[in-house]
Formats: sequence, structure tokens, C-alpha cells
Amino acid sequence: MEKIKIVQIGMGPLGQKITRYLLERREAFEIVGAVDVDPEKAGKDLAEICGLTRKIGVKISPSLAKVLRKTRPQVALLTTVSDMKRITPQIENIVRHGINVVTTCEELSFPWKTAPKFARQIDAAARRHKAAVLATGVNPGFLMDFLPTTLTGVCQKVERIRVSRIQNAAFRRVPFQRKIGAGLTLAEFEAKRKQGTLRHVGLTESIGMLADRMGWKLDKIEDILSPVIAGKEIRTKAMTVKRGMAAGVQQIGKGLVNGRLKIELVFRASVGEPESRDTIEIFGEPNIVSTVVGGINGDVATCAIAVNATRQILRVAPGLHTMTDVPVISFFAR
Repeated sequence: MEKIKIVQIGMGPLGQKITRYLLERREAFEIVGAVDVDPEKAGKDLAEICGLTRKIGVKISPSLAKVLRKTRPQVALLTTVSDMKRITPQIENIVRHGINVVTTCEELSFPWKTAPKFARQIDAAARRHKAAVLATGVNPGFLMDFLPTTLTGVCQKVERIRVSRIQNAAFRRVPFQRKIGAGLTLAEFEAKRKQGTLRHVGLTESIGMLADRMGWKLDKIEDILSPVIAGKEIRTKAMTVKRGMAAGVQQIGKGLVNGRLKIELVFRASVGEPESRDTIEIFGEPNIVSTVVGGINGDVATCAIAVNATRQILRVAPGLHTMTDVPVISFFAR
């Protein structure tokens, strides 16, 4: 099979890790272009900002249109923003060139209930220009939605689904640690919670994807967010969290049908979390409990699934897709 031609858009920590993953699998991928709006990155070799010693001959450009016209990639790997308002014009600018998009935008993982106007806008643009669009990642996109959906395939009856993702954020990238409020005082945490800048993005979308697949019409969705409070001083490479400060966040999402709890998603991420794990519980016939001891590293998994999704995005019809629409994504060496 020929190499998949990739252009990368957004060269922050995730984009840089994706570059390294693509270069490790040179028999499968060819990076033909890179785009970032940061003027300090413009003109630099892609390998240079990724901490690699050998240049690869791909320089970062601030001009998306110029790169797309010049390189004609098959897939754009888009790692820029998390919200639908900002990602929509970015995707429209890409698909008008007839280029498929795989993005890590959390709100795009299942936007049909939370942002239907933007979802229809992206879907229409992609269909018009014969391009396919998919948002994926470890969470949302896999662990708390796609994977439990798949496990219900052996069930005759499903009454309720509960997924718990508990992780020690000390091993995650620094922007993630700050996003979950690690190192904030409780007053600072509460202020950011009210602003809506602290939450884990994608929990509501995961509930929507699960409910849609199960055929459950939810009458209520709850999203409860609270700080994980440090019981002792915690030191990481990036920060010191004093006792009584926020070490991270706990967020519980609930989906109810006729007042009955059908979906419960528990997300807890904090620096110093004693036991990382991912657990899926399906209550039905049969009951299923599946646990990943130690949990799945979010940064590794998000970058890997975005890379692995590039093959399947080439095999689906034009339009906006979710993880439950596309053929099963897997690792491939070539």
C-alpha cells in the first residue's frame, strides 16, 4: 500500500508527539507539510521543534492555504482547539481543498446534540467538497464511548453503563495538568469552574454517543465538577501543589431516561493520584466488568489513535463522522 500523505496543522505538544509517531512509521506515512500560527515556529524544520536531531526537510508555515495547495495531502491531522466555534472555520478551510480531516477536537467527537448547527455546517461542507471528517482521541473518542459501545455487542440486554477513568496526571503533559486545575487554590479553582475553563471537555459528547448507540432518549444530562484536594504536598517537574490546594478535578457525567440513571461517566485526574485505572461496567445480560490496570496513557493513546485513524478516513463516504460510524481503527505498520 502507498504511503499516506499527511499535513499537520497545529504543532503544540500533541502535534509534536504525532510527528514523532509518524516518523517512526515511515513505511506507512509521509509528512508533506506542517502549519502553525506561532510566528516563532514559522520557517523552522518540523524535526527541530520536535526535539529531533535530523532535519526532515518539512518547514512549518503560517499559511494553511499555501501549504494545502502546494502539498495536496490525503489527510490533514488537526490538533488545534477543543471547541466547535473555533474548529468549524478551520475544518471548512481544509475540506474546501478536498482534503480529509482527522482532528483531536473534543467537542466534535459527537456534536449532533450539543452543537447541531456547527455539526451540520461541517457535514455540508465536507459532503460538498467530497471530504471526510472525524474527531477522535482516547477520551472522548475511545475509552468512555466507543469501547463500552463495542463491549455491549455481546449483551442481550443493557440496563446501565458506568465508566470510570482515574488517572495520575503527573505523567501527562503540563498543559493538561493546568487544564484540570492542578496547583490552584480552591478559590481559584472555583472561579475557573464558573468560567467553564476548567472542565474536562468531551464528557457530555461521550454520553451522547453512548445514548445514541443504545437507542436511549435522554431527558436529562448532568455534569458535576469538583476539585480533588491534595492531602499532602505534591511536587512535579512543573509545579508544587501544597496541601489543601487543588491537585486536579473530578467530573461526573450522568445521563437519565425517565428519571433513571442509564449512563454514568466518572473522570478523575489529579497529580499524585495513587492508582490509575480505566474501568467499564455494563449492567445487563450478561454483566461485564473490564479494567485496564494502570490506565491508558492519554497523550500516547490520543496521538496513536489519530495516526491510526488516517487509514480509515480514506475509506468512508464524504461528510462528518463519529467513531461509531467508521470501520474499526487499528494499528498498522504499512
